[in-house]
Amino acid sequence: MKIRRTLACSVALVSVCALSGCGAIPGFGDGTTKVTVWLMKDSASDDFVQRFKQGFEKEHKGVELDVRIQEWTGIGEKITAALKGGDAPDVIEVGNTQVPQYATSGGLLDMTLESLRDWGSDAWLPGLAQPGNVDGMQYGIPWYAANRVVIYNKDLFGAAGITKPPKNRAEWLADTAKLNSGSTQGIYLAGQDWYTLAGFVWDEGGELAQEDTGDWKGTLDSPAALRGMEFYKQLQALGRGPRNADEATPPQADVFAKGKVAQMIAVPGAARAVQKANPKLADKLGYFPIPGPTDAKPGAVFTGGSDLIIPRRTAHRAEAVQVVAALTGEKWQTDLATTMNYVPNKSTLAPAVEGQAGTAAMAKGAAQGRATPNSPQWAAVEADNPIKPYMTAVLGGADPKKAAKTASDRITTLLFP
Repeated sequence: MKIRRTLACSVALVSVCALSGCGAIPGFGDGTTKVTVWLMKDSASDDFVQRFKQGFEKEHKGVELDVRIQEWTGIGEKITAALKGGDAPDVIEVGNTQVPQYATSGGLLDMTLESLRDWGSDAWLPGLAQPGNVDGMQYGIPWYAANRVVIYNKDLFGAAGITKPPKNRAEWLADTAKLNSGSTQGIYLAGQDWYTLAGFVWDEGGELAQEDTGDWKGTLDSPAALRGMEFYKQLQALGRGPRNADEATPPQADVFAKGKVAQMIAVPGAARAVQKANPKLADKLGYFPIPGPTDAKPGAVFTGGSDLIIPRRTAHRAEAVQVVAALTGEKWQTDLATTMNYVPNKSTLAPAVEGQAGTAAMAKGAAQGRATPNSPQWAAVEADNPIKPYMTAVLGGADPKKAAKTASDRITTLLFP
């Protein structure tokens, strides 16, 4: 009987350990499990982090959160090393498009079951959820989103007799042409704003690249993608943005702040830079989602933002899952969105930001959000970025199909592992 009692105790201990992720077990030691969370700098305010930490620990007795803020510079190498080693944190914030490269290491926890059963994954924004799903398994859980909208000068719209924002591409082109008069630019659109181009390509049913029997290839030369580039060319011509530079050269917010640009395409946060450069524009800024081909829905947009991942080797699996569940649940999603002017991770939570004009416009567009191709090698494409010179060539009069074929071939080469 003594042997049986000892065996029973051992089985019970193993069972508790498995359920608790082998963390501290109540009744053993001090009963506290420390869960380490890496969040990126400026993703959440100090006040939000403290509110979450205190709230989570109050609801989960015996769990202590150790939140460590990370710098974006060099974070890829740091996370990769942590996933390979034995001292990885328990929860990590990563850029939404970075999930595939970490998933290929085999070092991430599969959270497909929780996503489907508990977390309402069917309502997640596609631009966050899609890159977090690799080979049918959900490794990245959407945390927050941000995407581009049209920021416009209300005074210039009024002077042109435009009383409401356009709802489709045809109206947008017509209004922009009307605004593009005299010293006023109808829109400031740099020639190499490839994220904006991506949205136009997706609206036409095209892709930047596609997977074919396991291999990826560039597809900018498809008829649909070429139609997206043609629309970009028409819109870009209704202003004086440089053909051979992106939106950061010069910073488009500085150009807009001079008061002679009617529209620019940017995240709503760019309004702060405009207002800092020209405080007189503070109450003259409006926002609307990038128009789509028809009135039915806004245009497609690239969704930036962050997902949360859990290293497979975490010693505190159950607690890490609880942290992810809380951060991505309604309570803390609403808090984060209103605090940081982000789009919540679910379309059903969009009403939480209706009182913030820029964020509300962003949320409407986010419902049509997309992410860059879900290839672990996509970072190599962005580093080399053959899309930019392709755009400049077309805007300069080069044959679109030939220029697109050159860019597509380069993308294919970069995506070959």
